[in-house]
Amino acid sequence: MFYEKYQKEIIPKFKEKYGFTNSMMVPKIEKVLVGVGINRTLSEKNSDYIKWLKESLRQITGQEPVTTLAKKSISNFKIREGLPVGLKVTLRRKRMYDFLDKLINIVLSRTRDFRGISPKSIDKQGNLSLGFREQIIFPEINAAEAPCVHGLRVSIVTNARDKKRAKDFFDLCGLPFSSKEK
Repeated sequence: MFYEKYQKEIIPKFKEKYGFTNSMMVPKIEKVLVGVGINRTLSEKNSDYIKWLKESLRQITGQEPVTTLAKKSISNFKIREGLPVGLKVTLRRKRMYDFLDKLINIVLSRTRDFRGISPKSIDKQGNLSLGFREQIIFPEINAAEAPCVHGLRVSIVTNARDKKRAKDFFDLCGLPFSSKEK
């Protein structure tokens, strides 16, 4: 689906626009990172909260999440070294392309008050970072069965060399950007 579109449409259009002779010069998506921060107060009150977060992230991505632990203690945030602070999943190859297809065609259209992705979401290296306030916009999550609503972040890592090429690449991929920059 998305990979076929990349091969048949995106590569030829990008080569034509920039005058590339080799298709290896066209930016490609290397990986997609999906992460969730763990709310310490909820996880202390309810031990099933982390299990539910893991299951939720596993349903969304189709892959088992890894628990990230605090590297050092921070007294102001009441975090001790070794405490779980988040969950993350790194998607590559087929799962990555399936997730991107779902993200572009289903999830973004289900996002409440969505007016396009801000072009400022692309960093200098050409990576795109998105944040979602509700996980229930993903079709795999049943809103009635979810004990609580949590947000998640998605980072799309590319090998684009700069911000302009990355923006053009994401435009060709079908990501809707907002027209005006704030």
